[in-house]
This record gives sequence, C-alpha cells and structure tokens, in this order.
Amino acid sequence: MKLKFKTQAYQTAAVQAVVDCFRGQPPASAEAISYRIDPGKAKKGVEDLFTESGFKNAELKLGDIALLQNIVRVQNQQNLPQSSELVKTKVSKVNLDIEMETGTGKTYCYIKTIFELNKQYGWSKFIIVVPSIAIREGVAKSLEITAEHFLETYHKKVRFFIYNSKQLHQLESFSSDAGVNVMVINVQAFAARGADNRRIYEELDDFQSRRPIDVISANRPILILDEPQKMEGAATLKSLEEFKALMVLRYSATHKTTHNKIHRLDALDAYNQKLVKKIAVRGISVKGLAGTNAYLYLQSIDISTKKPPEARVEFEQKLKSGEIKRVLRKLGKTDNLFDLSNGLDQYRGYVVSDINANTDTLSFTNGVELFVGEVDGDVNEAALRRIQIREAIKAHFDKELTLFPHGIKVLTLFFIDEVAKYRDYAAADQKGDYARIFEEEYSQYLNEVLNLDETPYIKYLKDIDPAKTHEGYFSIDKKTKRDVDPAVAARGENAGLSDDVDAYDLILKQKERLLSLQEPVRFIFSHSALREGWDNPNVFVICALKHSDNTISRRQEVGRGLRLSVNQTGDRMDHPAIVHDVNVLTVVASESYKDFVSALQKDISESLSARPKVADEAYFTGKVLKTATGDVEVTPQLAKHIYKYLLRNDYSDDTDCITGSYHEAKKKGTLAPLPQELQAHAEQVYQLIDSVFSDRQMFGIGDDRRPKKNPLNSNFDKQEFKELWNRINRKAAYSVDFDSAELVSKAVTELDKSLRVTPLQYTIQTGEQTALVTYDGLKDGEAFVLRATQTEKNVHSIHSTVKYDLIGKVAEGTQLTRRTTADILKGISVAVFTQFRTNPESFIAEAVRLINEQKATMIIEHLAYDPVEDKFDLDIFTTGQTKQDFSKAGDKLKRHIYDYVITDSGIERDFVKELDTCTEVVVYAKLPRGFLIPTPVGDYNPDWAVSFKEGTVKHVYFVAETKGSMSSMVLSEIEKTKIKCTRKFFDEINRRYAPENVKYEVVNSFGKLMELVK
Repeated sequence: MKLKFKTQAYQTAAVQAVVDCFRGQPPASAEAISYRIDPGKAKKGVEDLFTESGFKNAELKLGDIALLQNIVRVQNQQNLPQSSELVKTKVSKVNLDIEMETGTGKTYCYIKTIFELNKQYGWSKFIIVVPSIAIREGVAKSLEITAEHFLETYHKKVRFFIYNSKQLHQLESFSSDAGVNVMVINVQAFAARGADNRRIYEELDDFQSRRPIDVISANRPILILDEPQKMEGAATLKSLEEFKALMVLRYSATHKTTHNKIHRLDALDAYNQKLVKKIAVRGISVKGLAGTNAYLYLQSIDISTKKPPEARVEFEQKLKSGEIKRVLRKLGKTDNLFDLSNGLDQYRGYVVSDINANTDTLSFTNGVELFVGEVDGDVNEAALRRIQIREAIKAHFDKELTLFPHGIKVLTLFFIDEVAKYRDYAAADQKGDYARIFEEEYSQYLNEVLNLDETPYIKYLKDIDPAKTHEGYFSIDKKTKRDVDPAVAARGENAGLSDDVDAYDLILKQKERLLSLQEPVRFIFSHSALREGWDNPNVFVICALKHSDNTISRRQEVGRGLRLSVNQTGDRMDHPAIVHDVNVLTVVASESYKDFVSALQKDISESLSARPKVADEAYFTGKVLKTATGDVEVTPQLAKHIYKYLLRNDYSDDTDCITGSYHEAKKKGTLAPLPQELQAHAEQVYQLIDSVFSDRQMFGIGDDRRPKKNPLNSNFDKQEFKELWNRINRKAAYSVDFDSAELVSKAVTELDKSLRVTPLQYTIQTGEQTALVTYDGLKDGEAFVLRATQTEKNVHSIHSTVKYDLIGKVAEGTQLTRRTTADILKGISVAVFTQFRTNPESFIAEAVRLINEQKATMIIEHLAYDPVEDKFDLDIFTTGQTKQDFSKAGDKLKRHIYDYVITDSGIERDFVKELDTCTEVVVYAKLPRGFLIPTPVGDYNPDWAVSFKEGTVKHVYFVAETKGSMSSMVLSEIEKTKIKCTRKFFDEINRRYAPENVKYEVVNSFGKLMELVK
C-alpha cells in the first residue's frame, strides 16, 4: 500500500506563517545566486573538472525593521505574543520558532515550507539538522514518500541526501545543482569528538584539500532544526555557527529556548482540532504485599442484556497433581473462591457479594473490594508483565473488532528494555519470556474471540499463525547477525537513545508494509532505546514492559502513537465527524490509571506554560478577530467590554484568571449573552477568551476499561424506525452549475464597491550610539538608544521592481480559471485597479476574499442535488458504539434506538430527557457520525431523527443545533452554508421520494420542535 497526502488547512497555516515573515523579499535572480565553487587543490590534469558554477541562496534584502514588522504581523494574525525585536544568535540573525504538537506532521510542514520558500523567493539550499539517527532516517523516509505528492503541486522534486563524511562528492552536487537541494544531517556528524565526525572541519586529501564545511557554508543555507531543544549544548551551538546560515527555522512541540515564535499548534490545539488521537489508559494498580494476601486480579466486568454482570478474575487454583496454577475465570454473585481454587486456604471467606458494573467494583463477603485493573496479593514483576501483555492483547482485539470492517490495520507496540526477554538464543526455539507469555495469552484470548459468529474478521484471524503475528525489531550484530541490545548514548541531549542506523533502517522499511492487512505482523516488540524510530500511524496500543524512569516523560511515551490512522488505500482517517471515534490510542501502564493520567496531564500542562493565563484588558487590546469580512482589531474600548463581561458573570477571578464556571457554561451552552458591542463577532470573542489558558481546559484522558457496550435495542427493529430510516437513507451527488458571466458581473460590482487597499507604511527611526560593541555582543545594555520614530505612507509601491503574476495569484486563491479571473479584473474600475500599484499583496488578498464571498453566495443559488442508488449500510449504527465515554450518558432510555445517548452539552441532555418522555414520540435516534450529507463546503452530519405517532403530523425532524437560545446561536459562515445546502438536499429527497413527510429544521429546544410539529 501507499500512504496518501493531502493539503490541510492547519499545515498550510504553519507554512504560510514562515513565508509571510519575508513578505517584500524580491525573488532571486540567477545573477544574484551564481558563484564559482571553490575547486580546492585539484590533482594535476583534472583542474577543469572543478571550475563549475554553484547556486547559493540569495541574501536577505529586507532590513531588520521590515523583518520585525512582518514577524509582528504574522504574530498578530495568530494572537501570539508580539516580539519587540529580532532575536539574533551567533548562528543567524533570523531565528523563527514554529511550535507543532507531536503527530501533527511537522516534517511534512517544513518540507512544504521548503517548496514555498523556493517558489516565492527562489531560495534553494536547505539543511535539515536533527538530533539523532532515528529522526534522520525518519526525515529521509518522509522526503522519499512525499516526493510525488509535492510534484503534483510544485511540478518539481527535491534532490536530497544524508550527509556522509565518506561520500563528499554529494556536496559538489548540492552546490552546483540549480534546483531545490536538501541535506539531512544529524548533530553527531559535526558536533561529536570522533575522527569521522571531525572530518567536516578538516582539509581532506580526498576532497581536493578542502574543508567540507566551507563548501557547505558557501551556499548560505537555510537551516531547519528538527527538535532544537535537543541541540542546545555549547558544542552543538558553536558548530552550527560554521554553517553561516541565512536563517534558522526551529520546529518542535517543546521549545526550551524562545526566539521569534511565529506559529503555535500545541497539545491543546491539536486535540481540540482533532488532529491527533484521543488517549485512553489501562492502568494496573497493585494492592497489598507480595506473599501476604491471596492473589487476585480483576481484569474486567462484563455486562449483558441477558444475564447479570460477571467479573473476569484471575486467581490461583490447585491442580490434581498438586501444582498451583493461575487461571482466568468469570465469576458471578455467590461464587466461592475457596471451592473454585480446589480448597486453597488463602481463599477462605472469598465469596462474591456484589458485582457493580457502574462503579467497576467486585466485592467479597469478607470485606475485600477490588476495582477493575487492580491486582492484589503475591505480585512480582513477572506477574505484572504478564498482566500488561494480556491487557494489551485484549485492547488490541477490542479495537480490531471495530476497525477491521473499515480496512484499518491495528498495530500494538511493546517497548522492552532487554532483547533477551523477547529473543533468547540459548533456548531451542529462541523465544524469550515475553514471546512465550505473549503466545500463551494471545492463544487463550483468540479462542474466546473465535467463538463469535463467522465474519470476514473471524476468517482473517483464523488465517494468521499466532507465532507470525508478533515480531521483534532490534539492533543487529554485524558479525553474528543476531538481535542485540543497542548501543545507547549515556549523556547529553540524547541520553537513553540509540544511534544504531541498522535498527532504524529496518523499522522504517517496514512502515508501509506493516499497514497492510496482508502482512500478518500486528504486535511489535522493540527496544525502549529505539522509541524515536517508531512513526507508524496505525499504532493503537502502546505497552511499556519496563520500569518507569524520570528520563522519559509520559508525553514521550504516548508520542509514538498519536498520529491519525490510515486505511488500506492509504487515506487518513481524519473526517471531523468520526476522527475521535476511530482514533483512540490505548496506553497499557504499569501503574494505576490515576497515577499515569496525573503524570501525563502534568507533562502536557507544563508544555502549555507559554500560553497566556491572565485575561485582563491589556491582553485583549490589539488582538485580532478573524471574521468572514476581514480582520477586526480589538480596540481598548472593546477590550474593556470583554474584560467587564468576564468579571460581571464571574467568568474571571480576582487574579484575572478564567474560572471553571466559564468553561462549564460554555460546555453546557448556557453562557451569558455578550454585550451588544461584541455580539457581531461573538464566535471570535469566545475563541479569544479561550486562548487564555486555564487548567479547566485540559482535555480528558479516558479510562480504557470504563466504556461499556451500548447495544441497539428493540426500538431499532420497530416498523416506525424502519420506515423512518427508509425515508432518510438516501445518498446524493451535488453539482454547482452557475454561469461564469454572472459570477464575473457580481464580483466586479463587489470589487468596485468594497475593494480598498491601505497604502504601505514605512518607519523612520533615529538614534545614537551610547556604548562600544564587542565581538561577543553589547556592553551594559543596548549600543544604540532610539530617539525618534516617524511613520510615513508610500503612495508608490516599494515593490515596483518585483513582477507579479496578478491573474495567476488571484486565480490560485479563488480556484477560478485564468480566463474568468482576467474578465473580473478587466471589468473593475480604473480607480480601484490603480490601488494595485500602491500595495500589490494587499490588493491580491482583498480581491481573493471578496470574489470568494460572491462564489459562496452563488453556491447556494446554483446548487442542485441528484439522488443516487447507493444507500448507507446499517453497520454505521454499530461502528464506534462499543467504545464510548459513558460519563456523559444519562439514564437508560425508553424510545431511543440505543440504551444510552452520549450528549455533548447540558442543553442537549435536557432535549433528550423531554424527547424520551414525550408520549407523542414513537422512536428517535441520534444519528451516527457516519451519516453524512455532502455539501460544497464539507460533509454535514445532522443530529437527530424523530418519528411521531399517527395522529400527529407525521414528520421526521433533524435538529442541527441545540443551543441556549436562537438569538445567541453563533454559526460560522461554513455552518450556515452547510445548513442551507442540507435544506436543499431534503427538499429534493421530499420531491422524489417522500412528499411532505421528511422535514429538516434547526431548533434550539424540544419545545420549539413541538411547535413545528403541531
């Protein structure tokens, strides 16, 4: 199979943030970048081979003031803290920080940034610097598998190579090639003490007596630092100076040293935008002391509609031979462990008194109580590891049962600290303890699963040999060809990690093959030191069979499994309606759920320390509200309104921190209405308030054992629901067929009316020197003191020497043909078009925005749906239902097709209560997230389908929003367009299949729904 890539808005935003920092930099000319490569001391007779030209990066033409203004503009667009100066280092005068959470594709982003910087400004020489061989191999793999994707967009490929001190001829090509060139290098290759690592600084006979670093630095490369926080040692930073970088772009989820930060996508953003997997934990809590209590492990509590809850418990049992063996059995109420253990004295008095599925507890008559995941009694390390392996296998099967029908391969990753525990060459079968335990536990659980009804999934399992479904990936001894423990760095930024290239190479070569259901390997054992080499999107279960230590944070432990999964065709499972139903990472911890989650949330909270925490007037003033009609700056007066709104409603406390009552009200949909002055931009104001961090914003980390099954009940089989489903179960294709001439006319009218371009401004600052400057920097503060600042408007563009493809830029931004774009631009008045000379970039941006608004209006006017024969399968009602967070579920329901409804707000819970108790309702359903209506602005998932009794006007109603009041309902432009499209969809369905019987409405309460019914 082949991984697919697509353009995503959040990644484009990260790329654009970098590109916009250099707005005004003219595209490089061939003359500006051509130079003669140093031939070195060539051997006699071959001098002519070394007289070729090289192509370096053009120098920055922007001054410090222009650069800083661009950076501040980018920061304002994202409401990031504004930089007061360019943060210069000895490595470069331009240092940009891009913060991106693990799993969101930062490697993809900086590769795309390379293409964009080349496209916009002509820069072509890039060096990606990484802290370890693991990341180096991963970057090289990413450059390889994204090549065709970027070729489609940019019509060119990157020439890339991994720096090798024994293959220095690649530096000649890097310098002489005029295309986009990328060198990938790990810090050990230039900042370590070994002889091979020092070659980069030495005059080498096999390199015409040149120093490799001189040939590299002559290109004025752009440095991209991947995980820069691991490259902050003095030796590394000193070595980086030698590259003479044009600029440094730093990409990380956890920056330690801050420079000019221009983009932020942190852990909270990534989770809220559904860009990474949800996290669930199976904790194992040890009670009692070894050898002092009867051994008991409560694995789970199983519920069923046909019988009372049962507890799945492991305990010891005496065999006829006298041997003591641990067995896993299901227990019911009144079961006696003394009898079941065949008379072991330690179990006297252990009679089951209660099995509580709500609290996940098992109680005995002697007062002993166990929670799911707790193990009591004689618990040594071997027992703990067996439990972890068992739980990982169970979690794997649970996920596979749900995801297999959708073509999603599930992988489980075990990290171990010693190869011999998995592969023991002294044993006849070469299996270590963990391999043996795995096969025992896997076979036992597999037998249970195979008792299910015959399905394609069961057939798939039967075809897999248990011995071939697990594999180990370790370092390989080059002499013996056997797996060995890898050599691990003992100190420095990479302490605890391996530099074994063979191990990483093997893992990465299997990346795409492992995603195929044809490949039997589903369970992977790898050494803990190789953890950074793992980057497979379909890792759904992670289990660390090792002692926890302080060198690895919980956040690092889960990082390998955060990427969103892909199916068998390589498509990423990232549709907003289902992304967190499908993408849930389970961590099987060797500690209690509470302890693991507490440590993980502490790690995440600390990573968010750079977020603002005080919501005062000063914070809100000057921030930007992004609206459909353009950006709105928060004036001091608007900032005061926001601040007073928070105070008046107790949404902020005496220290100006956001309170829990704000987040609770927002979750329930009961926020107090904003002042009149703010209501026009309500959605943006709430987003601005949410940018102030409080611990109440932290996303939940679920207990993987808590979710229970939510089976379809008898309501699903009712004739009324079948009739309802037959009426709405229609798919349709849409078309938007509007006249280009009409669009041209409307766009011209709107551009003439609304296109206004602000003239470029330039700042003149004067100052005087007050101190001497040393080589190392400034003495006692600044060398210059600013005396005056003057701002002027420039009515003539400073870009007059830059040639713009105006038609091409507008066509690209509006997705229109060049012909239609040209017709629009030709039609606008001379007075409006003249503004292009004043500020070309602003003119293009505003023109694109205004034309797109006219397009959106015409989409609705010219949209048509054409029903097709295809319908939704019934399995959309069962997909994702086995694993849900029941903390949001209320009481068992009477009229819903499931026993429970998982609601998103207090208003929605109230709606369900009234809906379920209404005697006029026969049956209703909260529609599954797979029920999607296509629209030109994205798929739409209606919430509810309701069928009423005969005698009532028999309708089916969909409720798109269930908010506090219709007047305070805040819908984005996209939501409004989706709703309008959905109305057209159901109008067409009614016209063709069910006249007058299917109705779509947006309501805010059950009362409003009944008004429409009556």
